[in-house]
Amino acid sequence: MPETTLQAGLRFTWNYTIPERSTVPNLYHDTEFCREMPPVLATGYLVGMMELACIAGLMPHLDWPREQSVGTMVNFNHIAASTPGMQLRIEGELLEVDGRRLVFQLIAFDDLEKVSEGRHERFIIYPEKFNAKLAQKVEKMVKAGSRE
Repeated sequence: MPETTLQAGLRFTWNYTIPERSTVPNLYHDTEFCREMPPVLATGYLVGMMELACIAGLMPHLDWPREQSVGTMVNFNHIAASTPGMQLRIEGELLEVDGRRLVFQLIAFDDLEKVSEGRHERFIIYPEKFNAKLAQKVEKMVKAGSRE
């Protein structure tokens, strides 16, 4: 990783309007019992928004798109329900930089209250190298499938 402005203490805020597609019944529309659940923000979608907030916070400090990041660990609570149309504000802080490993503390609020907080770990990747390894994995799977 070349010289970077990426340092512990970096803070960022990211805003996102909760879409209808992010509710439990819509996100898991192919599972009958989920279609019967309340139309609130699904935890899985919330986790994705927390990851996107980190990516947005990192982009000015990376040689994007040559350098990118992937999530490797999430540990968030989901303490309040939010509905489509509400604005989600995610505030983040980079707690630790250990080579390519990054650890974030995040907190999310909807229009009325705190809805989530926790930690997230990401690794900086080089897409060209990452995609080459991924292609090798796919090739192995294709070969394994042809032996059956």
